[in-house]
This record gives sequence, C-alpha cells and structure tokens, in this order.
Amino acid sequence: MAPAPGKGGETVVELLEDGDACCWAKALTRCIVAQTIYHLIRQTLSYSQSLHTSLHNQNPFFYFFVLRKSSTIPPHTDTMSSSLDQLKASGTVVVSDTGDFAAIAKYKPQDATTNPSLILAASKKPEYAKLIDVAIDYAKGKGGDLDHQVDTALDRLLVEFGKEILAIVPGKVSTEVDARFSFDTKASVDKALHIIELYKDLGIGKERVLIKIASTWEGIKAAEILQRDHGINCNLTLMFSLPQAIGAAEAGAFLISPFVGRILDWFKASTKKEYAKEQDPGVASVKAIFNYYKKFGYKTIVMGASFRNTGEITELAGCDYLTISPNLLEDLLNSNEAVPKKLDGAAAAALDIEKKTYINDEATFRFDFNEDQMAVEKLREGISKFAADAVTLKDILKQKLSA
Repeated sequence: MAPAPGKGGETVVELLEDGDACCWAKALTRCIVAQTIYHLIRQTLSYSQSLHTSLHNQNPFFYFFVLRKSSTIPPHTDTMSSSLDQLKASGTVVVSDTGDFAAIAKYKPQDATTNPSLILAASKKPEYAKLIDVAIDYAKGKGGDLDHQVDTALDRLLVEFGKEILAIVPGKVSTEVDARFSFDTKASVDKALHIIELYKDLGIGKERVLIKIASTWEGIKAAEILQRDHGINCNLTLMFSLPQAIGAAEAGAFLISPFVGRILDWFKASTKKEYAKEQDPGVASVKAIFNYYKKFGYKTIVMGASFRNTGEITELAGCDYLTISPNLLEDLLNSNEAVPKKLDGAAAAALDIEKKTYINDEATFRFDFNEDQMAVEKLREGISKFAADAVTLKDILKQKLSA
C-alpha cells in the first residue's frame, strides 16, 4: 500500500523514524483538529496493516504532524499545473511535431506537423504497415512505370498519415512538398495542388491542410502563388534568418517555422561553447522574427520549431505557435516549473525596428540571406536531409511495388 499523502517530502515511515514532526507543545493546542484529522485519515486513506497499527498506537496529536509532514507526491498548491498547461495558458498554441499519430492524443495539441524524416521513422513501425499497403495499392491502381508508381505511392502515403492525424487533432496538419523541388517554384506549386487534391479525394478540405515548403526564394514565391491564387495555406519551413521571415510575410504565408535547435547546434559547433537558455541564439532568432511581425502588423503565424530542450521552449512562451516533439511534450507535462510569458506582441509594437522589403527584390533577398553563414549552411543541410529521407522512403516503397 502507498504511504499516507500529505504536504511535505517524507513518508509516514520516515517520520516515525526521525521523530522530528514539529514541536509537541505547539501541537497540544491543536488537539481537536488532530483528532478530527485522525478519523478522516482512518476513513479515507488505505494503509498497510502494519503501518495502520503503528499509527493507531500513537498519541492522537501525532496525526496532525503526519498529515502535514508525510507525502510521496509533490507539495500541493492551488496554482500547481504542468509546464505544458502553463505554456498553453501563455497564449501559445501547442502543435505536435511527429508522424507517430499514436503519440499525439495524450498531449492535446491543436495541430500537427510532419516531414519526410518523421514519416520515414514512423513508417518503420509495424502499426503503420497498413498505411503503406494503402499507398501501394493506390499506386498500382494508377498504373504507369515503376518510378511513377513510387512517386504516386509516396504522395498518397503522406496524405494517409495526414488523414490519420486529422482524426486526432482539431486543427490542421502540415504536409511537406518533396524537398527536390525547393528551387523550382512551378514544381512546388504543382505538387502542392496535387497533395490538396488527394486530401479532397479523402473528404478533407484544404482548410485543414498546410503545405510545407522550404524557405528558399523559389519556395517563398510558390507560397505567394498558392496563397493568392488558390487559397491554399502554406507553412514555410527550414527558416533560419530574418530575410526569409520577411519574404514569407510579404508573400502572405499563413505560417512560418523558424528553427531553434538547429541554430543552437551550429553556434555550439562554431564557437565551442555552451549557451544558457536566455542566450540561446535559436531562441533569439525566433524572438527577433516574432517582434518584427508584431511591430509591422503581419498576420503570418510564427511557429517555433526544432527544439533541443524544454528551456528553449519555455523561453518562447507567448509565441503564436510552438511545434514540439512527443518526448519534450512529455517532459513539459511532467514538470511543474513556472512558465511565465516571454513574448508579447503588444510590447513588440513599441520596439525600434527597421522595416525591410524583399518580395519584389530577389537580388537583395539573396544577398542579405547569403550574408548569414549559419542560415545558408543550415538551409542547405536541411534540404539535403529531407531529400535523402524521401529517397529512403521511396526505396522502401519501390521494394514493395516490385514484390
């Protein structure tokens, strides 16, 4: 049986052993209260027989000490809530960053994001084999040569994962355009339209889908076309700099995903030093983007992404959205550390920030982006990683289509 719960740190047994409950003289004045609590303990709590006998032989006043001092759970306070709940209370919308939809429901996110790397990891789990089978059958039914069937199966697999996720979250799911099209505006637009059509065939409207596109110049222009001409909401991802963010906002992108952890990784490798959460360069990047958007009234949602620890997350409390992996969501759920609001749109309006424009000036965009070595390297690396994982996923599908 579990020890009696209370408001300190020791168990009843520990209290009986060390005998330091409190001053007996002080307790004598609380006899009536102690006796009442004793009876409540006897009626409402379940003790082992040996422990119950030990308590029964004590002076009635002792139960007052036990109630105050004994516990195996954290002290209760009226304001105790998980760090995850506090994060949500700060105004931040929590999004689950995973392709493993079985892990989503526990944390009650509003939306969910996926990418080829997450889908690849999830697809290797036996419980998702049926989704691959659906994609394979669909591709075979559409015909064409093997390479065409592989592309068809991949698109359908991404949408199958999205469909399952949308059965869990009340909001939107982000589905990514093939990273091979990161430098091809027309191909990105065409692929996005095809993905939306696949969702439509499954009875899912475009209002529940965000098309993820890398934040290259070509990707930003693709998002501009999709938003303006087709009413398709876009999530511009692999964002590591303010020029990318400004271009995305001017393009009318529904949402951006500025990365945090990957920026930290680069600076740690470059400077050979560690960073406290308050000085985290990835956190600073998202704050700068958030403040710029709020200062100039852009409606594009800022969704911080790619976190290495909960400290980065809590430093961005108040950001529009944060997309968080299940392991960090679990850490936040199990923590009661205070999460005060750190980002404030109203306060940002008073900041002295220079306004820039890029949407009609490709040359200036490319130059300013190129001046940021970290952003250039991380964008290239991110595109290559997503493309490589997509190729691996295609190889899996090709084997099944060839069987």
